[in-house]
Amino acid sequence: MRPETEEWIKQAEYDLDTAKLMYHGGRYIYTLFMCHLAIEKGLKAYLVESSGETPPRTHDLIILMKKGNPPLTDQQQETVSRFAILGVATRYPASLSRALKQFSKDVATEYLDRAQEVVECLQKGLLMK
Repeated sequence: MRPETEEWIKQAEYDLDTAKLMYHGGRYIYTLFMCHLAIEKGLKAYLVESSGETPPRTHDLIILMKKGNPPLTDQQQETVSRFAILGVATRYPASLSRALKQFSKDVATEYLDRAQEVVECLQKGLLMK
């Protein structure tokens, strides 16, 4: 595995751990935001390893997913697509009170589980390369 790939994976794992800490602290908006970052870095790891290219400086998960073409299930691709939308909403909420209601503990629980599944799938895909 390339050193750059390993670094992206370390960062993805760190961000996922941070998402869990935010979840346990009741900071659900930041739980989702950190999940987005974990998926982003996992996708960048996959792109580096599969193509040898430096990943583009973007937060756009759809671009990264299309460019790297990782072995994600349809459900995992849907998860990535949902996080692509959530990334903006959690990074720049128009209304904090509305975002706090929208991104409840139940929502954070579901998305944390989904993000972890995607990151784990990306890691397994890297090990199979």
